[in-house]
Amino acid sequence: MHRMASDRRGILRCAIYTRKSTEHGLEQEFNSLDAQREACEAYIKSQAFQGWRAVPTRYDDPAYSGSNLDRPALKRLLTDIEAGKVDVVVVYKIDRLTRSLADFAKLVEAFDARSISFVAVTQQFNTTTSMGRLTLNVLLSFAQFERELASERVKDKIAASRKKGKWTGGTVPLGYEIRDRKLVINKIEAQTVRTIFSLYLKIGSLNKLIPELDKRKIVTKRRKTEVKKYQGGIPFTYGPLAYLLKNRIYLGEIHHGGKWFKGEHQPILDRATFNRVHDQLKSNTVDRPKSQSANNAPLTDKLFDDRGIRMGPSFSRKNGVRYRFYFSTALRGGKHLTGSVKRVPATEIEQLIERTIREQLKLAHATPSDIFDSIDRVVINSNHIHIVMKPAYAGRPIEIPWKLAKTNAATVIEPTGQSKSNPKLVQAVVRANVWLNDLTSGRYQSVEALAKDVRLHPKIIRQQIRLAFLAPSITEAVISGKVGSALSLRSIPKLMPMSWSKQQKAIGE
Repeated sequence: MHRMASDRRGILRCAIYTRKSTEHGLEQEFNSLDAQREACEAYIKSQAFQGWRAVPTRYDDPAYSGSNLDRPALKRLLTDIEAGKVDVVVVYKIDRLTRSLADFAKLVEAFDARSISFVAVTQQFNTTTSMGRLTLNVLLSFAQFERELASERVKDKIAASRKKGKWTGGTVPLGYEIRDRKLVINKIEAQTVRTIFSLYLKIGSLNKLIPELDKRKIVTKRRKTEVKKYQGGIPFTYGPLAYLLKNRIYLGEIHHGGKWFKGEHQPILDRATFNRVHDQLKSNTVDRPKSQSANNAPLTDKLFDDRGIRMGPSFSRKNGVRYRFYFSTALRGGKHLTGSVKRVPATEIEQLIERTIREQLKLAHATPSDIFDSIDRVVINSNHIHIVMKPAYAGRPIEIPWKLAKTNAATVIEPTGQSKSNPKLVQAVVRANVWLNDLTSGRYQSVEALAKDVRLHPKIIRQQIRLAFLAPSITEAVISGKVGSALSLRSIPKLMPMSWSKQQKAIGE
């Protein structure tokens, strides 16, 4: 073993770490965490002749997955290690500490930096020898393999259950409640559903139906959540209402993999009524180009504001440039119903969510489509983003600190279809003008402060902000596409002359 820091009496301070993945059994007087700790304490006593002593501080993580290091007790343990309060880390089994090979490598580095020994009492390994390290890596590889197999088994089980019509979790729709893990009709809510369908057939328009529902005080389903005490129970807006009218779950069906299967639950509506509503919705639907398909708006039907209102994809055009964003559907007729965020820049939100999920769930090789398919629901407010994963990826919800920058309320995507300009150049020009405005208005005191906020190197800011000083005629030509697609960032001189006439000569326009 390494020569570890200890007190003057030669005592080695042993910290016991315990973890359990689920809440099952934790309510018992003597649970799994207690059993792990008892075994570790017995091992430490067997090493008393070497000066081993268990520290009184408990490092217990109940109902936390071993797939990542985001655990409160583990963080406290690492903090105490940094403070020099621990000499030996003792666990029942290696996978109690982590199931990820990459995370284990990080922990070993942290332990080595402080000459901390790591011991698994049921496997008799420590990290002080090369053979011990090799053996631990092999075991951890198998632990990670087992975790991946378990994930696949969960996915297969959910798919099989759905095909048999079983409820496997998710947002419980209006008209139903959960009893014994099954969907059961709520008589009061079911009558509300029938009323909504009946009124739509009578009125024939979603926009006209919304004020009628408000008049009758008919609201969305009220649910308890982990984020808030209650969610929903608010007036209907366009998106949630359209979703309700299209939901085949009211026919007694269950959805999986793009298909509907006969469910175990009882239907609320008869098929004739549902088909009449479906036909009416279809006849009222205006054909739209596929530019707003799920491929271009991967958070469609997944993004909600902090009042439970759906946020749908949209875009606007200005000077030949298209801006893409997600907006609260309440803006279509009920602005007072919106949450703390009315609209958000699409690309910024999508990239942030994709990057975070990829990092936290160790999905380095997953495609963007796979990443967004793993999401069940995203709730966004003015200071953070709350992500709920599908059951196959179940774990603790992912929280992302976030703040909306009003100057970037929309994201430049591309020029219009008629434009022949370079989309990257257009975006760079627009971005440069936004940055210049942020600096001159005092929003940021320096280029460094701006760079830190937009997560870019100050050098990049200084290089690209020169585009804000282009001659107005050049800027207009770039955005409108009159200069052609041949003009690029690379072809614009880095040392741009301030004279507009010289700029035109340098660029060749």
